[in-house]
Amino acid sequence: MTKLEEQVETLPSEPGVYLFKSERGAVLYVGKAQDLKSRVRQYVNGGDGRIRIPALIERARSVDVLVTGNVKEALLLENELIKQHRPPFNVRLRDDKQYLALRIDPEEAWPRVTMVRRFRKDGAWYFGPYTSSVALKSSLSKLRRLFPLRSCTEATFKDYARRGRPCIEYEMKRCLGPCCGLTEKAPYAEQVRGTMLFLRGKSRELIEEIEREMAEAAAEERFEDAARLRDRLRSVEQTIESQQIVTEDGLDRDIFAIAREGGEVDVQVLHVREGRVIGARDFPFSNVRIDDGEIMGSFLGQFYGSGEGHAPPREVLTSVEFEDEGALALLWRERFSQPVAIRRPQRGAGRRLVEIAERNATLSLVTRLAARESVETALAELEERCRLSVTPRRIECYDVSNLQGTLAVASRVTFENGEPVKKDFRRYRIREAEAGDDYACMREVLDRRFRRRATEPLPDLLMIDGGRGHLGVVMAALEDAGLELEVLGISKERDEASPALRVKRSGGLKAERIYRPGRTNPIQLAPSSRGMLLLQRIRDESHRFAIEYQRDLRSRLNMTSILEELPGIGPVKRRTLLKEMGSLRAVREAPVEALREVTGISDRDALTIRRFFDALTAPDVAPELPTEGV
Repeated sequence: MTKLEEQVETLPSEPGVYLFKSERGAVLYVGKAQDLKSRVRQYVNGGDGRIRIPALIERARSVDVLVTGNVKEALLLENELIKQHRPPFNVRLRDDKQYLALRIDPEEAWPRVTMVRRFRKDGAWYFGPYTSSVALKSSLSKLRRLFPLRSCTEATFKDYARRGRPCIEYEMKRCLGPCCGLTEKAPYAEQVRGTMLFLRGKSRELIEEIEREMAEAAAEERFEDAARLRDRLRSVEQTIESQQIVTEDGLDRDIFAIAREGGEVDVQVLHVREGRVIGARDFPFSNVRIDDGEIMGSFLGQFYGSGEGHAPPREVLTSVEFEDEGALALLWRERFSQPVAIRRPQRGAGRRLVEIAERNATLSLVTRLAARESVETALAELEERCRLSVTPRRIECYDVSNLQGTLAVASRVTFENGEPVKKDFRRYRIREAEAGDDYACMREVLDRRFRRRATEPLPDLLMIDGGRGHLGVVMAALEDAGLELEVLGISKERDEASPALRVKRSGGLKAERIYRPGRTNPIQLAPSSRGMLLLQRIRDESHRFAIEYQRDLRSRLNMTSILEELPGIGPVKRRTLLKEMGSLRAVREAPVEALREVTGISDRDALTIRRFFDALTAPDVAPELPTEGV
């Protein structure tokens, strides 16, 4: 009898969580059960026919159990242990912060619509989730044109209230100007109500309300107001017409479907609110060794697992059945204070929604597998044509950038299997090398990188944006560090050939040259080859990352340098100005009266600051500063 078989006989027949562990004690799999002894016995004795069991039992050497009061508690504990241990035999949903929502706080004196990433029990109204930040920002911009609520922060609101004049949003008719008393509570509340109806999808009710207001305005001969309401009505109707209606019942639903090919799995999530699709997203998983039912149950438990995450709607539709549906629904009811029905519909509108999600899951899976095949082709091409000793699955690329010989920075981007690994991106501020010396800057960055080789994994291929000279710098740095890595340089073709010849040679694309150590002539890859396109993509990303950092630094330095030029205003007062005013723009535009209210700013300081910035905006006039007598 094996150790596992001996352990089974000692397990309790109670609900709880079990953890299969390897010989070294690493957690391989976390599961839950109504009867721990019966469930684990199925695993060990081969009574469980699921596809992962033989591989799991082959590696498992022991099993630990944690008894809970009921299956609901076991669900909670299972999710926490999966997050904590990240077992290889479980499907683990990564911490996801990409879902967005719109929030309106009715407790604010003048409510506004803001974008947030968490649903909280704070008395505010939340609308979502939304999957695309770009689409949501576009919708929010349209919403503000329809219903001109304020969009500023409390600090900015108070700042403009002190000034007595509204910001540009008022001039663009995207705000009613409550900061300066340009609207009353009642009309503002009407805009808030219209916003709520729009976000809740109450289109008929919203249209009827606008039509009623328009008729009242016309009857009272407020023709300008009637025209404004007419334009709003048209905009609302056009917006509603553009939304896809998938059900006539107007229910809120989340739909989950699975597509699978071997160990490759795609889970598709479709969000329907008020009968309209508001977003969809797919979650890819690789090397999955559990069945579809367990994937679905584990995924749902983690998807709505956080009390601060997005809450489930009243109805959740799935493409497959799974264990403990009732316990999961009960858990959601208690956690989110609303009943949730989990269904697998066989007909009707619900079945059509599941079929839509299934088709999208299949499409996402097929697309991902095709993209992976393309990446494998690209990596194989690079390995062969560049004569690399290994397949370059992990590639690091470095780029140096400076601004006319100043403000030198560098970037490092990391790609694995053709995809960016953002957590391993790095930005470098050049500390010692001359900003205009690209070779010295590159050497400094590489030296700093190689000093961290014990804590950061080395790449299969080190790539630089440069030619032979840069390649020599890399090889010298590697030699001094006692390292051997595959190295490659990529640079644009020289312009010694005529434009016609270059176009003919590259098929209309500007040719790139690839340089390798110990090779005199550059390697020529077809501009449209998968290997070349991958290298260009990585190089372009490193360049973008470096330029982005440089712009950020330049912006911060410009802000600091302008404030440093203020005579008589030291670092403490500068920090206080930025903290209390909120931004350099607020300081620059603030009247003397507002500046005087900042902590530590005297009347003289306020006058100095105001005159300084006034002079900056006047052409060919030097700043007129106060004299000693002021």
